[in-house]
Amino acid sequence: MERPLADEIRPKTLEEVVGQKHLLGPGAVLRRLIEAGTSANMVFYGPSGTGKTTVANLIADRTKRTLYRLNATTASLQDIRDIIADVDTLAAPGGILLYLDEIQYFNKKQQQSLLEFMENGKLTLIASTTENPYFYVYSALLSRSTVFEFKEVSPEEIRPAVERALHVEQERAALPLSWEDGVPLQIATACGGDVRKAVNAVELLCQAARPLDGKLTLTAEDARQVSQRSAMRYDRAGDAHYDILSALQKSIRGSDPDAAVHYLGRLLEAGDLLSPCRRLLVIAAEDIGLAYPLAIAVTKACVDSALQLGLPEAQIPLAEAAILLATAPKSNSANEAIAAAWADLQKGRSGEIPRQLQNVHADTTGFDNRQHYKYPHSYPNHWVAQQYLPDAIRGARYYRYGENKTEQAARRYWEDIKGKQ
Repeated sequence: MERPLADEIRPKTLEEVVGQKHLLGPGAVLRRLIEAGTSANMVFYGPSGTGKTTVANLIADRTKRTLYRLNATTASLQDIRDIIADVDTLAAPGGILLYLDEIQYFNKKQQQSLLEFMENGKLTLIASTTENPYFYVYSALLSRSTVFEFKEVSPEEIRPAVERALHVEQERAALPLSWEDGVPLQIATACGGDVRKAVNAVELLCQAARPLDGKLTLTAEDARQVSQRSAMRYDRAGDAHYDILSALQKSIRGSDPDAAVHYLGRLLEAGDLLSPCRRLLVIAAEDIGLAYPLAIAVTKACVDSALQLGLPEAQIPLAEAAILLATAPKSNSANEAIAAAWADLQKGRSGEIPRQLQNVHADTTGFDNRQHYKYPHSYPNHWVAQQYLPDAIRGARYYRYGENKTEQAARRYWEDIKGKQ
């Protein structure tokens, strides 16, 4: 069976690895560990196609350890036992280096089974994950490992790998092969920082090339079609999903409408309609709040319209909501108020509801059953001074007026009313 091009041209030295200069550049810690032949347990965290497997292969080669590979999506506890059975045998005289891909799919028991052999040094673990290891990797295993984060590779760094792949295909093509000037950059830009995806796109593009006048020419249009939508990194249940939602909210909170519609577009391009609808409603209440109280009503109308329309038309009302929220005045005073009140409740600070606020009922104990409640509407300006908070937290201050004109107008109004009595 023919090897995939991405595997065939996989780097054999650190110098050939694309990107990750913060880990593999001169003087970087991971590079020094590899060059020293050090056996250390590691967790490689980052997007797919950024060199995690390649670096694990280089470490195995440098340390002269027998390399075993497992993918946690399909491996079982028995697979681990079979590998551990080779410890101290002729099959692994120098010890075992286990590369465990997608470790987040291993349960706690499976991860724990590795600990004993990691402790005595007979097994070196390199685990990779596309999800945050501090959420998905068992803490005892994590404490025995060093986490290295791999970053998306820039188009400028990927382009040489694409050109290398094109030259390999050119050498083994049955007909003369050439490509338009924009092809390498088109593929490098559209792969979303995934080197493997870029090389796979080259392979697919060459396989689909049509002979013309006894030659094969790769066009920028064909490259665009092969790599279209591939720049999107999105997993509805993974970190990428929550990173985009976080970026959307922080862009709106920072009053940047351009960034807001960009991140909204990412979610909609991935076919996710419900998540931005929910997040926009949260933003309207949390970040705009009392500075523009109608924002949540307008946002709710936009969300309802989007859900009724469906994609692609849903993008229009949602864009309206995102831009409105980004350009609206901001206040988190309501959010701060409920957070402060909630914090007191969690500390056990509550107390009995004042008698005058309790529900009207007959007191059968023989004590005074009058509540002495003052009905505000019976007083001038519909306000009268009386105690509302329980005695235990009497005088607590949770809400503080925001500096926007809406809340400052409310502050002046009530200071004037309350000052008259």
